[in-house]
Amino acid sequence: MTSHTATAPPRFTGTRTAAAYWLREPGRGELRTEPLPQPGPDEVLVRSLHSGVSRGTELLVHRGGVPVDQHATMRAPYQAGDFPGPVKYGYLSVGVVEEGPAVLRGRTVFCLHPHQTAYVVPASAVTVVPDDVPARRAVLAGTVETAVNALWDLGPLVGDRVAVVGAGMVGCSVARLLARMPGVEVTLVDVDTARASVAAALGADFATPDEAPRGRDSVVHTSGTGAGLRLAVDLLAAEGEVLELSWYGDERVELPLGGAFHSGRLAVRASQVGRVAPARRASRTHADRMALALELLADPAFDALLTGESDFADLPEVLPALASGELPALCHTICYPQEA
Repeated sequence: MTSHTATAPPRFTGTRTAAAYWLREPGRGELRTEPLPQPGPDEVLVRSLHSGVSRGTELLVHRGGVPVDQHATMRAPYQAGDFPGPVKYGYLSVGVVEEGPAVLRGRTVFCLHPHQTAYVVPASAVTVVPDDVPARRAVLAGTVETAVNALWDLGPLVGDRVAVVGAGMVGCSVARLLARMPGVEVTLVDVDTARASVAAALGADFATPDEAPRGRDSVVHTSGTGAGLRLAVDLLAAEGEVLELSWYGDERVELPLGGAFHSGRLAVRASQVGRVAPARRASRTHADRMALALELLADPAFDALLTGESDFADLPEVLPALASGELPALCHTICYPQEA
């Protein structure tokens, strides 16, 4: 008796390709063509609409600033290659499902995927964007997810006085969520006075470091600078806490722990989005947290974070311009070509 084994269809047909952005080496990127696999029964083919550039982590990767001992920890979910390069990196992608389970076909979804015109991922890796959230705004989902996790870590109380030091993507997202809480007084602190209008759109007060109010119950630090962290500690009231969201990569940061640090019983605690905050870890999954972030993006105030847009074909020039400051932006989005 002869046994017969079913032959699985080939994953790669050689007929479909996608273009992806790769960091060739620190400071230099390029577009590469790569084959698209046929989606399996529990996978989706996503055609990209928009992606966002993370000015913190992604620009740190661009300059080659990921420490060797953090190469494994800092891998993005669908990263290809290794630090410092060549590497395909990114995690703010919004697209439309073209192939996959019927319940997802035609839906706009968010995925933690690098900049690429189309890609195949497990269906479980995408989150449906609510109908009342525009596709371009939805690229902020990964950033707002970080802010949600930070507030779960922080546990602000009604009537708290909170400062957010650093008016980047994460800091602005945290400020907006805090501003929506009853009685919370939130001040966004940044060296760039142009961020005052952004703070106003988010419902927060604004101050430069010299003007920042002291005596805060808590401070969220997102500036990515040692000076910002030192300021955050200085702004605390007795027994207050700094929640540290900045990622410094290979940079060393000095923090004076004399003065009022001990007498005031101050604290500095890290928050990182890779794991659900302990306060909600028993009751929320990563998928729950991402779905919540997308629901919160129905708030049009978040449009204040979308400050520029470029075509996908221009990415090799856009990343260096963002890294040098030649192209100023909070969240710079990438628009993908669509078939006629």
